[in-house]
Amino acid sequence: MKGCKYGTHRVLEPRGALPQAAWRIDNTMDLYDNEILVDVDTLNIDAASFTQIKKQANGDNEEIARIMKDIVGSRGKHHNPVTGSGGMFIGTVKAIGPDISDISIKPGDRIASLVSLTLTPLVIQEILEIRQDQDQVRIKGQAILFESGIYAKLPSDMPPALALAVLDVAGAPAQTARLVKPGDTVLIIGAGGKSGLLCLYEAKKRAGVTGKVLGMGHSQVSHDRIVQSGLADNAFSLDATKPLEVYDKVSQLTSGRLADVTINCVNIPGTEMASIMATRDGGTVYFFSMATSFTSCALGAEGIGKDVNMIIGNGYTKGHAEIALSVLRESPVLMKMFLERWAVS
Repeated sequence: MKGCKYGTHRVLEPRGALPQAAWRIDNTMDLYDNEILVDVDTLNIDAASFTQIKKQANGDNEEIARIMKDIVGSRGKHHNPVTGSGGMFIGTVKAIGPDISDISIKPGDRIASLVSLTLTPLVIQEILEIRQDQDQVRIKGQAILFESGIYAKLPSDMPPALALAVLDVAGAPAQTARLVKPGDTVLIIGAGGKSGLLCLYEAKKRAGVTGKVLGMGHSQVSHDRIVQSGLADNAFSLDATKPLEVYDKVSQLTSGRLADVTINCVNIPGTEMASIMATRDGGTVYFFSMATSFTSCALGAEGIGKDVNMIIGNGYTKGHAEIALSVLRESPVLMKMFLERWAVS
């Protein structure tokens, strides 16, 4: 039996919705003719979602596991009802429906999903390990990819956990590469995290010697990573929920001109106005963070009379997987940092 290429045949509530917008989807692992069945071994939970879950669980692994199982049990997918975000998985292809036209994969191939867990039918049979520092959870489970779903074969030149960490945020450096032009002043907020470091690299590469890259972190650890990367012309620590402090600092560093492009990679809410205020009129703000309130963005910009272009952080950009992985291949410093921080086995 063939289902809808976009997965609407799996939607249980409300009928007629797409799987991502649906409250509940069918996560039975009976394969339709145009679906792919994957044995899942690792989930990479979206940073905003995992931060919220850890806070709700007070950092207790057993409680984290219970919350995750409850989400999947009630919704058929890992779609955090608080943050609205999910993550992605890696696993081994178990079966391919006869109507799948992609002949580049076969059962036994190792792949990473490049679509969100918020639309992916998922079953968690057992949670084996929770890696709080990596936002990764090892499980025994299964998932379904729809005909329209995108994925990538895991590269052979890096550990699976590393590839998963990078591919989870692949949209951010790819969008940065698209947005930044030679000579731009670029502000990366949350520059010490996974997406932030990759964006730093692309910003430095695209802005060139005539541009300027500002890397902002929150904690001392994050600040140290920015400095260690060697990719920021100026690295500083501030609370992104305090917009006037951020505005004053960026204004000081740019002689009042502010940033041409601001990339927001933080994993907490309330940072919209810092991003908007730090950007010049006519500039661009890219909100990659899934903790962003787009109502706050629109009304906040209006409220201070700020004319900036605001871009939603689409996790998909053409060629994004290749761009993100190539960053680590091109940068030995980032490769070392990612291996030490996000690929601990």
